[in-house]
This record gives sequence, C-alpha cells and structure tokens, in this order.
Amino acid sequence: MLRRAVSSAIPRILNSSNHARVANSAMSSETVYRPILGSASRFFSSNQPLDIDFSNEESKRRLCNRLLYRSKQRGFLELDLVLGKWVEEHVHSMDENKIKALVHVLDLENPDLWKWLTGQEQPPEAVSNNPVFTDLHKRVMNNLNSHASPETRATPGQPWVRGWDDFKKGRDSPIVGNQ
Repeated sequence: MLRRAVSSAIPRILNSSNHARVANSAMSSETVYRPILGSASRFFSSNQPLDIDFSNEESKRRLCNRLLYRSKQRGFLELDLVLGKWVEEHVHSMDENKIKALVHVLDLENPDLWKWLTGQEQPPEAVSNNPVFTDLHKRVMNNLNSHASPETRATPGQPWVRGWDDFKKGRDSPIVGNQ
C-alpha cells in the first residue's frame, strides 16, 4: 500500500516541480523572489514569490500585512521593534519601488542589518543606496544621537561596550547577575 502511494506520488511531484519551474520563468517583472534564510524557511518558502499587486484593496491589504508581519517577527528584538514600528508607519503609503526596496531590506541577515543600521559597520553600496535602508538608518541614528549618551556608544567600526564585566570576574564586578 505504501509502495503504491509513493510510486504514484513521485511522477506527480516531478510534474509539479517542472510546471512550477516553467511558471516561474514566465512570471512578470513585478514578482520579487525571496531567498530562504536560516530558520525562516519554514515560514517563507522561496517557491512562493511575493507578488506586488495594487490592483484592488484586498491584495494591497494582504501585501501590507505580510510585510508588517515579516518586519515584526524577525527573532531579533531590536530589529523587531525598529523595523516593525517603521514599516507600520510607512507601508500603507509606499509605491511599488519602495515595496521592492523594503523586501530587499527584510531579506538581509539580522546581525548584519543591525550593525549597518546602528553605524557599527559600513553597509555595502547596494544596501546603502536602498531608499528604505537610508530612511531606517537616519531614524536609528537620530534616536541614538538624541537618547544615548556618547560614553555608552562605541566608535564607528568598533563593537558596542557591554555594561558589566561578565568574563573577567574582577574584584569590583558583580557577584551575580548583570547589575
């Protein structure tokens, strides 16, 4: 019984993958493909392109909700807060080009994106020319400049300074916790 089910499923799977390959090659230029990145692959399959369709309100609402979810559920708390808030404020007023730029920002890896947004490292030219990244970077840097004291921030290109001594355990370090 199992052998019969598997033998009948294999040709169907092969035909559907060939059909998907042909369909993907014939798609319009308004389709943005997303790579599979880390554990996000179970949520965002590369077989499902992100169609940018503003033809009706329902498709626009779905696209906005999908992008908002992707920006708020990255698994990196700082980026969840920064990206989620920014996307929530701006996604409804974006045109197709801005949406594509946002998708490219959302496809970046979390540690790299955080270092680039906070000025710890210089982003690649393709990222620094992205209008969504530029707006986000300005917002993060304005917040850092107005809310973080200069002595707690690292110089550009250097890692951030920790607030306690976890590794050395010197005589003046806390006994337990991160006080």
